[in-house]
Amino acid sequence: MCELLGMSANVPTDITFSMAGFLQRGGATGPHRDGWGVAFYEDAGYREFKDPHPSIASPVARLILDYPIKSRIVISHIRQANVGQVNLGNTHPFSRELWGRHWCYAHNGQLAGFREALPLSYFQPTGQTDSEWAFCWLLGEIRQAFPHPPEQPEVLQALIHRLAEQLRTLGVFNLLLADGEQLYAYCSTKLAHITRCAPFGPAILKDTELEIDFAACTTPQDVVSVLATEPLTTNEEWHIMQPGELVVFQDGRCRARLLSTAG
Repeated sequence: MCELLGMSANVPTDITFSMAGFLQRGGATGPHRDGWGVAFYEDAGYREFKDPHPSIASPVARLILDYPIKSRIVISHIRQANVGQVNLGNTHPFSRELWGRHWCYAHNGQLAGFREALPLSYFQPTGQTDSEWAFCWLLGEIRQAFPHPPEQPEVLQALIHRLAEQLRTLGVFNLLLADGEQLYAYCSTKLAHITRCAPFGPAILKDTELEIDFAACTTPQDVVSVLATEPLTTNEEWHIMQPGELVVFQDGRCRARLLSTAG
């Protein structure tokens, strides 16, 4: 399976510390050698880097670690290919425009019979993966339900949760999705998150020998939430999400939590 990494913060924040551990899973501490990518939201802009090579040996990964980019929302993905060739076009994250916003998406899992079960409408994939097909279907369903952004965020959250629940019936569907304002995370089998705020303390990475004292590089007003397929640190308490659970983050804090009604 692939692995996911996400961040939501209330101020532009770099994700170098978490990335340093996460990228080790792309060929060093994990078997995910089939490409990796990362997307950053910066003000009204959107910046994306992707590489079909293992993250552990990627010059692009070294660039990201050496050139910290500050962002309020980040989505990253390391790939272990199941559907589709190993190439740039099949490398996550994927992005599309809707309502004048950049939507970014990354998926961990595998879906069976997706072409028959998920008829596409407005958005079309450019690659061959089940992940991108599911993204095009999901965004098309959102566009059909809401040609314009809904005034109440709760109705959009409920729709995304319902669509993710439908996708989960086809297989494993762990999701990170962002529109530049909210970061949505849906757990099918495995996803965890942690919110860091004052008083800040030290953190020790699991995948590499690196420790940081967040108290030395933050302010008391900072709030940062990090999501990952598996916890990235050894000395912090991460929240392990339930199957069928959707959490929505904005400005670093969890704004909504929807649970599955399936038995």
